Amino acid sequence: MQKIIKIVLVVLVCVSVGYLSGTVTRDSITTWYPTLVKPVFNPPNWIFAPVWTLLYIMMGIAAGLVWNRYSENSLVQKALGFFAIQLGLNALWSYLFFGLHNPILALIEIVLLWLMIFETYNQFKKIDKVAGLLMLPYLAWVSFATILNASIWWLNK
Repeated sequence: MQKIIKIVLVVLVCVSVGYLSGTVTRDSITTWYPTLVKPVFNPPNWIFAPVWTLLYIMMGIAAGLVWNRYSENSLVQKALGFFAIQLGLNALWSYLFFGLHNPILALIEIVLLWLMIFETYNQFKKIDKVAGLLMLPYLAWVSFATILNASIWWLNK
């Protein structure tokens, strides 16, 4: 399969996961989420969709670049396994936080998500330097999201 097709397929999977996660958050954004006390550094709601869309595209490109090296490197399967786990955890966080309205459970889960993203980054950079670099904004955003999640939990416990 051609490199570009692999990248496009993975980008579509990532954006689809993001879209499905968004369906869980939509109702809560207008009902439950506004009732929470949030820290001063909480971004406006409109920023999340474009940031996540860009991150899902970058994640998909990264995974596509790694997938493209499948025949060249035995580490690829392991790296893509970590990628799949973190993508699943990414979707789960939205359900825990916005679907179940459970910031503490979401906080525990986002720490696991961060660890899986970090390991995915470590695996990707061994296979393709650009793929590793493409994961860094995602890691940074989830680092921020972890602090935000912890703050929301703390302010509303």
